Amino acid sequence: MQQVVDVDELSLHILDIAENALAAGAKVIEIVLTLSRPVGRLIIDIIDDGRGMDAETQNRVTDPFYTTRTTRRVGLGLALFKQAAEAAGGSFRIQSNPGRGARVTAEFELGHWDRAPLGNMAGTLLTLMVGRSDVDFIYRQVVPEGEFVLDTRMVKEELGGVPLADPDVILFLKENLSAALAELGPI
Repeated sequence: MQQVVDVDELSLHILDIAENALAAGAKVIEIVLTLSRPVGRLIIDIIDDGRGMDAETQNRVTDPFYTTRTTRRVGLGLALFKQAAEAAGGSFRIQSNPGRGARVTAEFELGHWDRAPLGNMAGTLLTLMVGRSDVDFIYRQVVPEGEFVLDTRMVKEELGGVPLADPDVILFLKENLSAALAELGPI
């Protein structure tokens, strides 16, 4: 039986934005999920140290018919993420400077009927962390009860040369990420 993937899952938007950062030469990518139940908001920040963008590019990157890629004429990732945030009563912004990376922030109203589900965030993070061991990833999850941080730089140091793609390491990462995401509850 073929599994159907919901392209509206927020985790897939995060994966797409992180892949944009990788294409921009990022060596450190930080993904921050902030859940504020008292005000009913979910804030997703993706911060990178890649090439960055000038003001003109920032103004155009959410246009689905604009892309810096030469392999296709459309760039839907940022446009769809912005649309998902705004459709769910939230907001979207990009902060960037050439040579200084970028920060993409999407905010969602938690209870909004048009807010996409978070999806398989553990799978997204594992795909990034294991698939690109040459890049460091920081995952932060901030909830009213506390904060969880997984930083691949610290994991790599602790492993002493054992690759992140080692099956035991993948299992460790999966278990820790799954436990942390369970604290968020259904999103």
